[in-house]
Parts: sequence; C-alpha cells; structure tokens
Amino acid sequence: MRKNITGGSPFEPIIGFSRAVLVENKVYLAGTGPVGADNEDAAGQTRRIFAIAEKALAEAGASFKDVVRTRMYLTHVEDWEAVGRVHGEFFGQIRPAATMVVVATLLNPAWRVEIEMDAVIPIFLNIPDSDTKIEL
Repeated sequence: MRKNITGGSPFEPIIGFSRAVLVENKVYLAGTGPVGADNEDAAGQTRRIFAIAEKALAEAGASFKDVVRTRMYLTHVEDWEAVGRVHGEFFGQIRPAATMVVVATLLNPAWRVEIEMDAVIPIFLNIPDSDTKIEL
C-alpha cells in the first residue's frame, strides 16, 4: 500500500514529489522548508517546519511520537543550537536518530533550515476474545 501526501505545492507535479509518502506503516517526510516564514530567525523557521510536518504526519496517520529519524540541514553553523533546541521541544522524550549538517544553501536563499523525518506507525495485533493488544 502506498499513499502520496500532498503539501499543496504547485511544484509537486512539475518536479514529481510529495510532501510525504506512506508505505505500509512507514512515513517518509520530504525535506521541508519553512514556507511562509522566510523572515523568521532559525528558531521561528524550525517551528514553521514542525507545523508543516505535523499536518503531513497526521494525514498519514502518524504523529511526532512515531518519528524514528530526522535530518536537519542548516545554512549557518551558528544556528545549530537554536534549531536543536526547537527539535528538542518536540523530540526531547522521543529522541529519534538525528543528523544535523551544514550545507552551502537551500532552494530558497532566505531559508536557514530544512528538515526531513521518517516515522514508523505501530502495528497492533488484537487477540480474539480478549482486550489484549500486542504491538508488532
């Protein structure tokens, strides 16, 4: 089973991408920039990305608690702490595997950060004639 999840970008069909793709119980969130937050600082841009990501994950039937990996791309090394602190606001207890790298530039030169996420939605097996559920 595969479900493409749109973010509403007019470039999705032109470039050939989706905001996220759900395959079985796995969600792959594409690199997400801070659309609409071009003038924000790194922390503000990161919060905007998390808002966009939350919507796409929800459409796939997932949430931040299901995220197992993130990749953060920064254009300014000095932003690492601000971006990391916002990441920690959402993932401090969940603690997915995370990578943070500095790149020369992003598609929009005003963007200071772009983030990818991968999530795994738990699968439960219901035991017949019982209230017991087993997570697979």
